[in-house]
Amino acid sequence: MEPIHRLEHDILVVDAGYVRPLLAAIHVIVEKGRVAIVDSGTKNGFARTLAALRMLGLTSASVDYVILTHVHLDHAGGAGLMMREFPCARLVVHPRGAAHMIDPSRLVAGVTAVYGAAAVARLYGDIIPISADRIVHASDGLTVDLAGRELLCLDTPGHARHHICVHDGRGGGIFAGDTFGLSYRELDTEGRQFIFPTTTPVQFDPAALYASLDRLLSYQPTRVYLTHYSELRDVPAKAARLRELIDAHLVVARREEGRAGDRVARIRAGLVDLLLVEAQRFGCRLPSTQVLELFATDLDLNAQGLAVWLDSERGVSGS
Repeated sequence: MEPIHRLEHDILVVDAGYVRPLLAAIHVIVEKGRVAIVDSGTKNGFARTLAALRMLGLTSASVDYVILTHVHLDHAGGAGLMMREFPCARLVVHPRGAAHMIDPSRLVAGVTAVYGAAAVARLYGDIIPISADRIVHASDGLTVDLAGRELLCLDTPGHARHHICVHDGRGGGIFAGDTFGLSYRELDTEGRQFIFPTTTPVQFDPAALYASLDRLLSYQPTRVYLTHYSELRDVPAKAARLRELIDAHLVVARREEGRAGDRVARIRAGLVDLLLVEAQRFGCRLPSTQVLELFATDLDLNAQGLAVWLDSERGVSGS
């Protein structure tokens, strides 16, 4: 897949250049020469986003909105740069996430605690604050008008409490951020698309996630656009399998109830087994080593998220 790829309904997917190709997508929605961008990626995706605009004969002044599904830095790290360079744009973000865009210091500190300062500098660079007067709070049901094209913001917790999805009134699809899981193109097999959950390290709430999935399905989307990675077809079947795999994640986690020692490592080992069995069931032709390499960071984050969720179930603070 090319770094800039055209989809139906005047949607472009731009590879954000985050860590590896086909890991994180920036979606560009175009209507009558006006643009909304869903998820900014990091600083590394900005040049490609400009190239996509040029390819369409548009400029930085054509961007009316930068919409963030949530403020995790692989989705939002480049938002400040975009807002600085797109003079007409407003940032649309969940009310819980807005403060982190105005003052990103706590967000950066949290990521630094997980990955270290050197990795944060390499992956994200400077996270530029955004003026509060350019931010639109995406309360549930907010409709963003892109030159007459309605983009409906839906409060969809589960992956994070500050997560929204965006229903495209013209195309019929939904931009789902991380709510609809992960579907890496490298695992596509005979035209079928692989899917796997993503839990996030600190705010995973399976009951809320199930409710969010049900809500998205109620719109009968023709496509779902994931940040990791882009257009997902056969939506009802993928949602059903995603629910089953979330259930399987919870089974892995619950094995650790009441156990001492490094339970995150044991949960991760259980998720490795789950992933490899699922890849084999799917008929994936990649060697197991490559599957594990593609999902290495996701397995780490999912294991951390499940451990934190176990503690939240017991009313314990921390992991």
